[in-house]
Amino acid sequence: MDNSKEALTCDCNFSGIKPAVMDLPYPPIRVRERNPGYADLIGISYCGMISEMSAVMQYINNESRMAGSRCAEGKILLGMAIAEMTHMQMLAGLINLLGGNVGYTSRQAGAQPWMWTPQCLTLPERFDKMLQADLERELAVIDQYNMHIRMIGDDYVNSVLNRIVQDEQYHVMLLRSMMDAV
Repeated sequence: MDNSKEALTCDCNFSGIKPAVMDLPYPPIRVRERNPGYADLIGISYCGMISEMSAVMQYINNESRMAGSRCAEGKILLGMAIAEMTHMQMLAGLINLLGGNVGYTSRQAGAQPWMWTPQCLTLPERFDKMLQADLERELAVIDQYNMHIRMIGDDYVNSVLNRIVQDEQYHVMLLRSMMDAV
């Protein structure tokens, strides 16, 4: 081994990363009454194909694959992943209160339970394609939340979902900003 060569290093340090969220309070996690049907809807956003779980894993994977080469962007993606984990915790609280079961299986009306899998992820190689895939996911999850808000008749639940949508809209802005800089 040639010790005269300089070692390859990754100088990116991710300690102290804060969640990428709007500077607004979250409403309390509460529901009007138990409703397993509502719990199933929220479970789709928790761990369905287009979900907080998918977003967390996709952001962490994308950051890991570009570690060292795009530190500033990696920090933004990790901040977004932390925000999505926060959303997962809030959704889990709602699911429990509504009488559902938190797990990695989502239930759609009339369909068999479906377990989350890494096949839910879109993992392109190029950075610009990563950002595009992330943006498409954020836009899809916003549409999904808005559809569920229209279907759920519980103002407490909907206030939490509406607040999560604000963070997702912030993520869209961050991703578009990074895409403009590429």
